[in-house]
Amino acid sequence: MDRFDRIYRLYALFAGGRQARSATELQAELGCSRATLMRAIAELRDLLGVPLVWDAAARGYRIEGAAARSELPGLWFSADELQALLVAQSLLSDLGEGLIPQQIEALRGRIASLLARGGVLPQRASQVLRVLPAAGRACDALVFRLAVTATLGARRLAIRYLSRGTGEATERTVSPQRLVRYRDNWYLDAWCHLRGGLRSFAVDAIESARIESEQPARVLPEQDLDEHLGAAYGIFSGPATQRAVLRFAPGRARWIASERWHPAQFGRWLEDGRYELSVPFGDARELVLDILRYGPDVEVLEPPALRAEVAARLREAAALYAEDVNP
Repeated sequence: MDRFDRIYRLYALFAGGRQARSATELQAELGCSRATLMRAIAELRDLLGVPLVWDAAARGYRIEGAAARSELPGLWFSADELQALLVAQSLLSDLGEGLIPQQIEALRGRIASLLARGGVLPQRASQVLRVLPAAGRACDALVFRLAVTATLGARRLAIRYLSRGTGEATERTVSPQRLVRYRDNWYLDAWCHLRGGLRSFAVDAIESARIESEQPARVLPEQDLDEHLGAAYGIFSGPATQRAVLRFAPGRARWIASERWHPAQFGRWLEDGRYELSVPFGDARELVLDILRYGPDVEVLEPPALRAEVAARLREAAALYAEDVNP
């Protein structure tokens, strides 16, 4: 019995009347330990507002006050669980006909059922809640399906990949390791047999793909993947070799202090209301773009090379508007 079923069952035991029920009786009904029962009682009372009290005279628990309500009040998912379900519902709703419409519809129905059990009307949720993608790029449906199949099945994938930086397309064979959803786009972390190393490929930049059934994929240890792909800032692969130290103006600091830029970040408030943030990075390209978004509200303190690069980009941007500033 999962957590939600247990809470629902516990409430149902009290919903039919106001008589007290002993802990021993409740444990037998739910088939759980005393510690699990106490957690369920605490969630029912403290999180969902059910007036469940201990009746010393009857040596049991009962609902205090008016007759028991017929259904649980409010939402009874945790914040993370509710967010996950709503995001999944939104993503599935945004899909077109696709390659597997029946399976997608089955998933939508399952999510709607879970939301309904949690006190959320799915139709109402779709009307009042929105998940807005930002700068998402469309993937070829067949390429994405092959990437998923190859990754789950540990098969090599032959791809034609377009480098948007150079405009060059290359043919290469890769061993998929992970599919990553990052900033509303999909990336394939894979061992590139052409380059002899780990690379991250934007799935939307894969022009064609074919699963190679002759050879299994080269599967790397999780620790190696985390060290190479997860240690530094952003989506670019490679180990973290430096730390950026950024100082944000007071007006922006209140937002930045609550944001998570990297799992290994450090932050501290300064006496004048500014906020100093330190994040590890290797490849600076994505970090530079994120810093530029904040314009005069951020200053790069370290390292000197990063500070110089950001300053140069800002000068280039200002030059585009030189005539407007000095007519």
